[in-house]
This record gives sequence, structure tokens and C-alpha cells, in this order.
Amino acid sequence: MRFSQAAASLPPSGIRELMELAWAAGDVIHLEVGEPSFATPPHVVEAAHRAARDGWTCYVQSAGVPALREAVAAKVRRLNGYSIEPDQVIVTAGGIEAIYLAMLGVLEPGDEVLLPDPGWPNFRMMARLVHAAERLYPLRPELGFLPAAEDLERAVGPRTRAIVLNSPSNPLGTIIPPDRLRELLDLAAERDLWVISDECYDAITFDGSFASPAALGHPNRVISCYSFSKTYAMTGWRVGYLIVPAGVPSPLGRLQQALLSCVNAPAQLAALAALTGPQEQVAGMRDVYRERRDRLVTLLEQLGVACHRPAGAFYAWVDVADRAPSARQFALDLLRHQRVAVAPGTAFGPAGEGWVRLSLAAETDVLLEGARRLAGFSLS
Repeated sequence: MRFSQAAASLPPSGIRELMELAWAAGDVIHLEVGEPSFATPPHVVEAAHRAARDGWTCYVQSAGVPALREAVAAKVRRLNGYSIEPDQVIVTAGGIEAIYLAMLGVLEPGDEVLLPDPGWPNFRMMARLVHAAERLYPLRPELGFLPAAEDLERAVGPRTRAIVLNSPSNPLGTIIPPDRLRELLDLAAERDLWVISDECYDAITFDGSFASPAALGHPNRVISCYSFSKTYAMTGWRVGYLIVPAGVPSPLGRLQQALLSCVNAPAQLAALAALTGPQEQVAGMRDVYRERRDRLVTLLEQLGVACHRPAGAFYAWVDVADRAPSARQFALDLLRHQRVAVAPGTAFGPAGEGWVRLSLAAETDVLLEGARRLAGFSLS
């Protein structure tokens, strides 16, 4: 008896490795995971409680509760800048299922998908699960960690079918400017590629430069993926959504039926309350993340540690190349000797060597103390 090749070859998560070790270590400063330090807004929690009490405990539509799909469509038109109808929305079990559903819907076994390096490791894991070959395109520090059209052009092969774009980026915090996005969309059109756009941090931006690819051109080839997890501090609720081009909903909706029937109904009613209720907490959380970014970057500069200044999301990409022989070893020894958990850059791809990711989602004083300990630690 044996397991499938996809199961056996699935790469382990370098982030999870540090998380498990940190949990086992006990009293540790946790900067390795993107878990908001804020509670889910009370009116969102109350909406789920009310839904369960009122009988929303049965199956609902596979693509999502109609009221939530309508609210999502209104949000996308208002905040993301492109016009859609509710039937283009599929409610998913978090942003991760949205991205997986997109890959499953457009990739055949043996197809290639272009993935960012450094990039969220789950992109590579999902590609393996759909039996696609991942081809990495570099995000280079000399280019501000932004994708270059010529790098993607070189990575395109005869079996390439899709490009994954992530803006704001996890782990880098970069936001792809509109002009660069248009170049990448034009490339996708020239090479007849799908664009899977991970926009799960679309509400956490600091400089006003964010744009959704589907708002800029070629919307018929863009599948956009979003999440409630970070925007509304709802990581454990597992609600996200994807937007498919007009005329495409039916096949992806059927895939949703096969994967999980439907997202649980009380969580969908909570997500509806999040979208239609007060938005002050969203702005407040974003402002706190911005303040943490500014204080962290200033502190690291004062302590002589190089850090890429994030324009969005809530991560800082910190240079440790001169402090250890490898990013993973630095992260392991920082945890062991300084009791600070960070994610090694190599968890996000080969180009992450020499870097670690810190989460701005930790409480401010915890974040800054972890940064001080990191700055004072070296293996070289």
C-alpha cells in the first residue's frame, strides 16, 4: 500500500516548522505567523451566533448565500474598481481555497504555472496537488522585489497556462504598481495565459498605490481571490471568495460542490455582517499595522539591520545574510537562543535565502522587543 505521488511529494511548510517548534518551546515571541492581534469585531461574532440560533445550520448554495454574493459584488465594484455581478462570486473556505479552486479550474496535469519567488509557499503546494509543474519567476531586491515582465517572459514555456500574481505580497509587502500590472496583463494576453490574482491583503495598504488587475485590462482572463481573514481578523472563520470572469462561473461552481458542498452558513452570515456593517475597525487595524511598520523599520535602521519597507500586508522582510550561513539556521538558532520565532526566507522559495519574515500582526511592544533581540544576534 502506498500514498499518491501528490501526497508523498508535497513539500513541508517552513513556516509551520517554526510554528511547531515555537509552540513547543513555551514562552516565545511569535513573529513567524500572520495572525492578527485583534479580535473579530463583536457585531460579526453576534451575526454568527444569531444565524446559528435562527436555524442557519443546514446546507446552503454551493457558490454562497445570495445576500453575501451580492454584498461581495458591491464591495468589488466600490473598492476594487471593476464591475461584476453576484453570479461571478464563489464563496470559499478562506482565501486558500479560492486560490486552489482557481488552479484546479484552469490547470491540467502537466501544465505549468508561474509562481513568485519569494512567494507564499502554499502556491507551490497547491500546484503539486493539481499535478501542475511550478516555474518560479524571481522577485529581485534590486528591482524592489517587483515582478519584471521580461523575467516572466523567460519563464513561459509551451505548457505554461497561468501566472499567479500576489499584491500586496506575502512575504514581501510589495504592491505591484498599475503600470507594471498592465505590462503583465498584456504579456498574459499575448501568451494566452490565465492570471490568478491573490489579493487577500487588499484592505491592508499604506500608500494608496494598490490596484486590482481585473480593473486594469483583460478582465476575461483574470480570476481574483480574496479573504475575510486578515481584513476583519477572521482567520479561524475560514471565509474567502473568488471572482471569475463573466461566463465562467458554472465549471468552478461545480468544482466547489465536489470539494466541500458549501462554506458553513453561520460563517457566511458573519462575513455578510463584516461587509455590510461598520468599517471603522478595518481602518483602525490598518493604521496600527502602518504604525508598527514605521516603528519597526526605524528601529532596525537604528540597529544597523536592513529591512525592505512594506507598502502593504503586515510583514517585514529582513536581511540576515551576514548573520548566519542560512536563513533556516538563523531562524532555528534565534528561537533556541533568543526565544524569538521568525519565518525563514527559504520557506518562501530559493530566492528567500538570506532573509527572514517578521509579522507586524504581533502586538507592538512584542514586535519591537523581538526586533531588538534579532538585531543583537548573529551566527557569523
